Amino acid sequence: MYAAVSDVTRMGEWSDECHRCEWHEGSDGPEVGATFDGYNRNGDKNWTTQGKVVEADPDRAFTFECSAGDVHYATWGYRIEPTEGGCRVTEWTENLLPEVTLKYGVEISGVADRQGKNREMMSTTLARLAAKLEG
Repeated sequence: MYAAVSDVTRMGEWSDECHRCEWHEGSDGPEVGATFDGYNRNGDKNWTTQGKVVEADPDRAFTFECSAGDVHYATWGYRIEPTEGGCRVTEWTENLLPEVTLKYGVEISGVADRQGKNREMMSTTLARLAAKLEG
């Protein structure tokens, strides 16, 4: 499970919005400090973000910050807990957009309810992960 969620180049397999990620030159895997670009879309809206790995603890946690320019606007992460039959994965996010930039975020992404959209996307992502890795 950790290998799947920490390989950002596979994000397009799981996510509704982030359809592709690419590690930056000099970064080729999930280690703290590694950076990547995330290519996102919603309907006819497309935008690119920069990601930076801030936690890479194999089989336990993977966390990255998302930025646009110099603005760190969100943090996304996965927690993995062992269970009797395998593991439990929890995806979480923290939206850090200042209120003054919310209108701009809607213009870029076409998403008026970012918190609701993120909850919906996390459910989809986790369902796709489970289907792929349990199957």
